[in-house]
Amino acid sequence: MKTLAILGLAALLAPAALAAPAQSTALKPAVPQAQTNSGKPVILDRVIAIVNSEVLLQSDVDQEQRLAVLSPLAVPRGKDTQENAARRLIRRTLVLEQMKLQDQPTTVSQAEAEKGLMELRATLHGCAPYSCSSQKGWEKFLKNHNITQQEALQRWSQRLAIEKFINLRFRAGIHITSKEISTYYNDTLVPALQENQIPVPPLKQIAPRIEQLLLEQHVNSMISQWLQTLRAEGSVQILVPAYGKSTPARPGGDQ
Repeated sequence: MKTLAILGLAALLAPAALAAPAQSTALKPAVPQAQTNSGKPVILDRVIAIVNSEVLLQSDVDQEQRLAVLSPLAVPRGKDTQENAARRLIRRTLVLEQMKLQDQPTTVSQAEAEKGLMELRATLHGCAPYSCSSQKGWEKFLKNHNITQQEALQRWSQRLAIEKFINLRFRAGIHITSKEISTYYNDTLVPALQENQIPVPPLKQIAPRIEQLLLEQHVNSMISQWLQTLRAEGSVQILVPAYGKSTPARPGGDQ
């Protein structure tokens, strides 16, 4: 179940191929500015997208990149870009809006979030040099990645809520047949193990793991299709062309 949640969320948040960027014609909202000693304005932040009625800022993208270190399965180390971070941010915003529309909580309790973070600290590969099992080590890890404890707690609370929503929406009703399991075993697993000269376990022993894998594949496919539908049905105005292509609002929908 935990593996499903992790991989399902990885599919939800991982960068996906989007259409080629296109310049939005929407008016750009004002952004905070400051004056330098020379009197020239300096942009402190800027709007990068409007998802339905939700305004997303460049600072949100920056935060998304910083917090990616907490989700190495979804965002492999060294593979992230601002473009990918912006796309994850837009997708999560669409999902959170759906959760609100369906009266589903977008966070979990503080106790549950703290418990989840404790489990993360024990397994997060990047935590090893810091001894994150201790509070001092965890604080050092967060500080070195420019993350506050409150940011980590809030993100993990939201992540756990999304995991619950994804499992509730997509896992129920999926049934993997014994034929699907044996087909995967004979046609995919056995040849792969033999090619790498790895001993082949009996089907009976490995069947539960194959069932879990096939279940994850079904869920990930459904999540991908669902996200495409959310984007197509919503209004996503991309104000920074490098971050993707805008989706016009539907007639009668939110403008």
